[in-house]
Amino acid sequence: MPRLYPLFSGSSGNCYYLGTNESGILIDAGRSAKQIKTALEERELDIKNVRAIFITHEHIDHTKGLRVLASRYGMKVYASDGTIKEMEYKALINESVNISPITLDGMETDDVRITPFRISHDCAEGYGYVVETADGRKTAFATDTGIISSDIESALSGCDTVVLESNHDIGMLQNGYYPYQLKKRILSDHGHLSNDSCADIAVRLARSGTTRFVLAHLSKENNIPFLAEQTSVCAFEENKMKRNLDYMLTVAEEKDNKYLIY
Repeated sequence: MPRLYPLFSGSSGNCYYLGTNESGILIDAGRSAKQIKTALEERELDIKNVRAIFITHEHIDHTKGLRVLASRYGMKVYASDGTIKEMEYKALINESVNISPITLDGMETDDVRITPFRISHDCAEGYGYVVETADGRKTAFATDTGIISSDIESALSGCDTVVLESNHDIGMLQNGYYPYQLKKRILSDHGHLSNDSCADIAVRLARSGTTRFVLAHLSKENNIPFLAEQTSVCAFEENKMKRNLDYMLTVAEEKDNKYLIY
């Protein structure tokens, strides 16, 4: 049975493994190749069984280990055409990386169906992904987006599991030490989802059939895992939904040593 392992999540780097002990894919490679290999080994996963890497966008906390990881282990890499061009421009990849564009029509690899959707972020051409595994389960990855547009919500609706950004507490961000322009960027439609926005969409997704939520990409400076968790839990309670009965919820902290959703 496929399992979801948030290897790393947050502003220091992002990388998720979805698959079985024999075969799987990575969503992003935002830590060093050595750190990702070690994180897989800690979960008794062989890095040689990673069939492909799907990149959401070119920012370094999603691509730091990509060039070494892909070239050293011969992994196939997929991203939007705009992301590929931006990674080439920034020398995040070179000719040693076997990379191909993936369109919004999606693709299949090793009995897994991957369908991208556009995210709203200050990057070249960012994607989120819906991954349908051989058992028919759908897992969506929706981080690094300032808003949940109708198209994003449509892509997420009906997924069994959603990895959903809960980046910051608005009060912590507004009263924190970040410069004004950075605060403005994070709070914009092309920034990051707040705890409140995350909770709102989580409730709507639960009504559409989603039963498992992973709160992801938490800011170390402008959030607290307990606060992110309780914001969503309270929203569910206000809508008469009970934890572990109507939904399951966990927080992907900077590094976890277990699989969270299966």
